[in-house]
Amino acid sequence: MLKQKLLQKGQQKLSPQQIKLMKLVQLSTLDFEQRVKQELEENPALEEIEDETPSIEESDTSVIDFDLSEQEDKSIDISEINLDEYLSDDEILDFKNNNPNNHNEEKYIPIVSGISFQEYLKSQLHTFRLNQEDLLIADFILGNIDEDGYIRRKIPAIVDDILLILGIPVTEEKVEKLLVNYIQKLEPIGVGARNLQECLFIQLENKKKSHDVNLAKRIIINNFESFTKKHYQKLQNKLGTTKNNLRKAIYQIEKLNPKPGKIYSGNPRNLDHLIPDFTICISDGKLELSLNQRNTPEIKVSSLYLNMLKYYKNSKERNMKKNENTILFLKKKIDSAKWFVDAIKQRQNTLMLTMNAIMDYQKEYFFTGDPYKIKPMILKNISQKIGVGISTVSRVANSKYVNTPYGTFLIKSFFSEKMINEEGMEISSIEIKKLLGESIAKENKRRPLTDEKLSKILKRKGYLVARRTVAKYRDQMQIPVARMRKIL
Repeated sequence: MLKQKLLQKGQQKLSPQQIKLMKLVQLSTLDFEQRVKQELEENPALEEIEDETPSIEESDTSVIDFDLSEQEDKSIDISEINLDEYLSDDEILDFKNNNPNNHNEEKYIPIVSGISFQEYLKSQLHTFRLNQEDLLIADFILGNIDEDGYIRRKIPAIVDDILLILGIPVTEEKVEKLLVNYIQKLEPIGVGARNLQECLFIQLENKKKSHDVNLAKRIIINNFESFTKKHYQKLQNKLGTTKNNLRKAIYQIEKLNPKPGKIYSGNPRNLDHLIPDFTICISDGKLELSLNQRNTPEIKVSSLYLNMLKYYKNSKERNMKKNENTILFLKKKIDSAKWFVDAIKQRQNTLMLTMNAIMDYQKEYFFTGDPYKIKPMILKNISQKIGVGISTVSRVANSKYVNTPYGTFLIKSFFSEKMINEEGMEISSIEIKKLLGESIAKENKRRPLTDEKLSKILKRKGYLVARRTVAKYRDQMQIPVARMRKIL
């Protein structure tokens, strides 16, 4: 039987300001610089501090009550400012610049950028002699090619979209023909493939005929699964070839590009330089920490807007409704500016507090640079030390880099699990991973070490690590299993 009852319970929720602050904390140095510049453009009540101009204390509300008569002669006469025009420009969308019929507006010079991957393919496609309908269909197929150069969608789905969007009824056979005979002939070779197997085969087809290339084709067409799993003995038996010939054929395959589109459409993030958020240096036997904010503009609340607010509050004009709207607008912009300035200070304090705790915790490593000196450390250790939430520490660790005398590292890399060696001492999992990496680097690649053998090697060195733990650490280090590390 259903019953109604009253229930009272407490519930914690983050305010919008707290959520925005957490987002600021999570930003890298480069993203934070862009965010500050964006806020400067969007909020006219913010201004950049230049030279030695003293900043106005945003938290002190008494700055609004000073007398305008004390301002210098060079200051702007607020009574001459048309606030209505300013408000309208700020609050409505800028549609005038996009109106082609507006001939009175200033002409803007477009910024020329490099040709895109899709445009590059399209320029090649249009050199083929295709009728208008086939060209439209081929262009549509091109639009389904991703940045790796693959068409991930099924042909029937593309056929349906062509009918729905272009209104052209087309068969799967025709789409297949346009794809194979035209799109897959474009450069880079291998573009337009539907999977890795087809991509590699297209590239082999364009190679000069030889015994090694023919054998490589047979591997890709008929024995692709055995090849990807590196079952070399099985491949040798099926193909009836020698180990030397198989090695040469596999070498031909390894020279191919599995992602041909990356040549032209590589992720722009890969082009960015790594900008450290912190710098740790050793000076007079002490560790010194600094926050990178060289390119971040210093900002303050605009004194002009504070003066405007003072002026309209004391104004005795008859149109009180107009004044009220203006005051509300000014207060909104000023409050937003004050919050943003305070949020920047809180972000700096949070970052420095967190990184100082991490530096103090791992000071033996930062003094020596020896990875074996890195102590076991989890997010909770730092959280309890500085009295902030675990999620806050995580935001700092996951997205920030620190420049040290031994290189630039992701802060997250200093966090590790705790393990016990044979002597009962606490050691870091980073130390185990380093030993694993050294053992795998020295192994015989024709007979690579299994996880079980790696576990025994670590045990002989005094580290009690189970096989499953070895497998977990190996996966974290992005090292494949023994079979996948094997070479002929």
